[in-house]
Amino acid sequence: MILVKDVDRAVLPPCTATIGFFDGVHEGHRFLLGRVIEEARNAGTASMAITFGRHPREVTDSGYVPKLLTTPRRKIELIETTGIDYTVLLPFDKDMASLSAHDFMAKVLSARLNVRRLVIGYDNRFGHNREEGFDEYVRYGRELGIEVLHSPAFVLDGNRVSSSLVRRLLADGQVEKASKCLGRYYSISGNIVSGYHIGRRMGFPTANLQPEDSRLLLPADGVYAVKVDVEGFFTGRKAMTNVGMRPTFGGQYTTIETFIPDFSGDLYNRSMTVSFFRRIR
Repeated sequence: MILVKDVDRAVLPPCTATIGFFDGVHEGHRFLLGRVIEEARNAGTASMAITFGRHPREVTDSGYVPKLLTTPRRKIELIETTGIDYTVLLPFDKDMASLSAHDFMAKVLSARLNVRRLVIGYDNRFGHNREEGFDEYVRYGRELGIEVLHSPAFVLDGNRVSSSLVRRLLADGQVEKASKCLGRYYSISGNIVSGYHIGRRMGFPTANLQPEDSRLLLPADGVYAVKVDVEGFFTGRKAMTNVGMRPTFGGQYTTIETFIPDFSGDLYNRSMTVSFFRRIR
């Protein structure tokens, strides 16, 4: 996969593309990207995923703080696993946010990215205030030489899989259902930092995780069966993690404390990934 960050300097072949923030790169996203790859193969073009480094709503709403399922870096890594040819990371700003759907298709998709076929997800809208829809995109596409195609939703257990659905499941502590939608365990990475040492005083030391991005969504408070990877020590080791609130000066904050059975050693400042696979209580 070729990652394109500077679209003004990029020289791109004719492409079949789709657009989205792709937070979580869940099974619905993978279904859509698979459709793009298939349509690109049929048309003899390259395949392309067009995404953004920051959530578009962070630009249009200054008070909005997203709850992310993946960091921007991890999102790109997951998109690469789909087999897509190009991923374009658009610098979404106020100028881009002000473009109508027509102007976005003309000035960005056609003129800068050489998009010749555009696959639209079942609930995707773009352009200023997301005012227009699929019928308008088809009409603009005819004018600009872009064939616009519609992709149905990916349905799992009677639900349309979306980032919003995954967030709701995690906020409810339903990590098994969330993992099914993601196609993998939901995981959080970061560094091991000093905590309250409560577990150590009770005879079972815990590793306190500081997520690499404060915007990452934490599952509901509770105790979870997890698997952990610790830099330089082990991968896929079974453990138990408690997600919960701790009092601090001026309020409370949430900690992620992991007990790793039959292990003793200095883990501070090591990087760790916690993958949630079942809520215990």
